[in-house]
Formats: sequence, C-alpha cells, structure tokens
Amino acid sequence: MIETTHLSTQFDEDLERLRSRVLEMGGLVESQLNMTTMAYADNNSTIVLDVLENDHDVNELEKIIDDDLIHVIAKRQPTASDLRLVMAISKMVTDLERSGDEVKKMAKSIRRIQERDVTVLKATTDVRHLADAASKQIRSALDTFARLDVSEASSIIDADEALDTEFKAIVRQLITYMMEDPRSITTAMDIITIARAIERVGDHAKNIAEQVIYIVEGRDVRHMNSNDS
Repeated sequence: MIETTHLSTQFDEDLERLRSRVLEMGGLVESQLNMTTMAYADNNSTIVLDVLENDHDVNELEKIIDDDLIHVIAKRQPTASDLRLVMAISKMVTDLERSGDEVKKMAKSIRRIQERDVTVLKATTDVRHLADAASKQIRSALDTFARLDVSEASSIIDADEALDTEFKAIVRQLITYMMEDPRSITTAMDIITIARAIERVGDHAKNIAEQVIYIVEGRDVRHMNSNDS
C-alpha cells in the first residue's frame, strides 16, 4: 500500500510538472507576441531582433515537454482522465510551438517594413488591436487550462469568430491602400502576413481551449460549430 501511494504521488508530480511547463511555454509565447506587437506599434527594430533571437527558447521547451510526455507514457501508463490529459498536452504543445512560429513570421515581416521606412505602417492601427485580442485569447486559454474551466473554454472558442472578422476587415483596408497607391503594395502585403499570423495565433488559442474541454469531459469539440455543442 505504501509503495502504491508512493507511485501515485510520483505520477501526480509528473503530471504537475507537465502542466507547469506547458504554462511556462505558453507564457513565453504570449510574451513574444506582446513584444512583437510593441515593435510594430513603436517601429522598434531592437525588439524585433530580441524576438528573433529568443525564438529558440520556445522550441527548447517543446523538446523538454515532449521528453516528459514520453517518460510519463512509458513509465506511468496513464489511463482514463490522466491519459486524456497527457494526449491533450501533446496537442497543446504543438499549438504553442506553431504560435511561436507565427510570431516569428510577424517579426520578420516587421523587420522588412522597418528596412523600407514607410508610413503605411502607422495607418493600420487595427493590427495592434487584433494582436492585443489574440494575446488575450492565449492568456485566457492558458488560464482555462490551469483551472480546467470548461465554461471559459467555450467562451474562448466562441470569441475566435470575432478575430476572424477583424482580420478580414484589415485585409479589406489594405486592399484599399494598394488600389489607391500601388507603391504601398509590398508593405501592405507584409502587413497582411502579420495580421494573418496574429489570426492564426488566435486559432491556436481556440485549439487549446478545445483540448481543455476534452480533458474535463472527454468530448472532442474540434470542427464543431456553436449549434453542435
């Protein structure tokens, strides 16, 4: 009995370590997104370089968590809700790593814009609002995972549609710029890349929220609309 309790305690510690590292990775992605947004708004090339140099930190955390997952599966052989947690974490880590890749795309596009020194950047303040909304989605998704809050997870999923709508509005605005001034086309295309990357970060936040529902209820709500849930 003592040995069984000991093994159970070790398993709980392994799962808690996984949770903590996922939250750490998510916090890093959120921080990188916020820094990149600041670089865009303030035309700050130093911050862009910092983001690009720190991108490997997200990838390193992904590798560490993957190793931990392999250890838990091989040594603990989780079942039922514990197995759902492990499987969901594996998918969350992929979403967070891809979010980090999207932030890197943003930074590279911002660097190209800065090198051209153009004014169209200041004309698209809606991008800053979109980025702030996506950052909030990531933060909320991580909080939801920490608390396993199904109600909040559902709210995050529903909120993703607003991000999609805002992204489309930005694209329409930029198309207008390009039609009025063909010289703005190159920079406008870079800004569309930035906005698309932000919108995809929001998609990844939604995916994380969907995994929270899977952990708690065992329901796979991916690819379902609000009328199906």
